[in-house]
Amino acid sequence: MTNKSRWITETGLSLALLIVIQMLTSPLKNTLLTGSFVNLVLIVAGSIVGLSSGLTVAVLSPFVARMFGMGPAFLVILPFIALGNMVLVLVWHLVTRADISNTHVKHLIACVAGAISKFLVLYLTIVKFVVPILIAPPEPQAQILSGMFSVPQLVTAVIGGLAATAILPILSQVRNRKTI
Repeated sequence: MTNKSRWITETGLSLALLIVIQMLTSPLKNTLLTGSFVNLVLIVAGSIVGLSSGLTVAVLSPFVARMFGMGPAFLVILPFIALGNMVLVLVWHLVTRADISNTHVKHLIACVAGAISKFLVLYLTIVKFVVPILIAPPEPQAQILSGMFSVPQLVTAVIGGLAATAILPILSQVRNRKTI
């Protein structure tokens, strides 16, 4: 299999996993569960398949979620969610490529740095910029959107990052195993 074919296959599988997770968890209306799994998939795609794969899945994620009735009612917010996802993947990638000998320490630093970065992007773009333009702040919808894109985003990114820290070493070994 060529590198390009492998990338397409693995990125497609990552996106398929993301879709299955969103389909299974969307009826539960539990953004903590769904968000944590989505962040896990984003990090794994970026770490195992490669940065371009993680970024591709990061961009498509909010649009796929919208297809399943998850996420905000305002479509204008979706690109900002994609941007936050991309920042998570990019920060994780940059930190784990740093010259730190202990892989677990690298992953924990990536987890915290990625979660904070994603949170800041979403909070500053959506809560502080987009929501005030779309809705007058005392409105209940403004409060709901602001709540969705603040601390819960930080929490789900940390949970996804911690889960990735636990399973990435195993996935790396499995992926690099030679088959007969």
